[in-house]
Amino acid sequence: MSTFLTPPGRSELVEARARVERHAHRTPVLTSSYFDHLIGASLFFKCENFQKVGAFKFRGACNAVFSLSPEELERGVVAHSSGNHAQALALAARLRGTRATIVMPENATAIKVAAVRDYGADVVLCQPTQESREGETARIVEETGASLIHPFNDSRIVAGQSTAAQELLEDVDALDMILAPVGGGGLLSGCALAAHHYSPKVRIVGAEPAAADDAARSLQEGHILPALPPTTIADGLLTSLGELTFSILRDHVEQIVTVEEAAIVEAMRAVWERMKILIEPSSAVPVAALLKGDLEVHGKRVGVILSGGNVDLDRLPWQA
Repeated sequence: MSTFLTPPGRSELVEARARVERHAHRTPVLTSSYFDHLIGASLFFKCENFQKVGAFKFRGACNAVFSLSPEELERGVVAHSSGNHAQALALAARLRGTRATIVMPENATAIKVAAVRDYGADVVLCQPTQESREGETARIVEETGASLIHPFNDSRIVAGQSTAAQELLEDVDALDMILAPVGGGGLLSGCALAAHHYSPKVRIVGAEPAAADDAARSLQEGHILPALPPTTIADGLLTSLGELTFSILRDHVEQIVTVEEAAIVEAMRAVWERMKILIEPSSAVPVAALLKGDLEVHGKRVGVILSGGNVDLDRLPWQA
């Protein structure tokens, strides 16, 4: 279990920015007159689909790895992940010159396993259960002394993810709201803390699939509720909140909007067709939340975090 469970303060956000900006892309902010007219607001899309490894996850992994001591670097890093965190940590470790071991389920797609190996990490395959993944990771930590880098329940990760919102707040004046997807809560927590420390009048809103709505239910109930067996197309948003991220969202997030699967697909296709950029389903969730029409954004200036663009082009959701 991660020991970095205290919400990062402003000094940690400043330090994260200094580390991350040396290695990550400062991703562009795009606008769309089509979506502005459709929603009745001025929208500013922070395009983390153009980030290294194709997702915001590189920011957090970069901050975590580049904050390690020389002694920790000698022992390497480890994580269990079959998604963007695996590739992000592998690349960050390679850039820092340390070893990364990624525990992945044996049913992970071959292309994902190959991508992690291409970034220089060692891949250890395990049974496709949470118990097996956590057990194998714990064994590696015990045997090697490697630093466990949790994908979201880690203050170093949250501080790193905050840099996306820090850049957005610098690039766009007078934002009224930042809208981001939520799974484990690392990105949304980072956005919330960036706004809290740098622009406290900005409202922070999360967006989540209705088929994986544990974050919304957790905030409503006042404690972490585990994710039910999810069936959402937004495969980057399947995890439950952690102790750290729940505490940050509880204190700093105004609300979490849920959207149906058909709306996610519609939003994803609309961004592809109208903005001519490739986004993954998880990125489309906040766009779907805006199209749903329940948020009070008319005439407002809204930042939207497009979290990533890693898509299996042979399995697009609108293909028969």
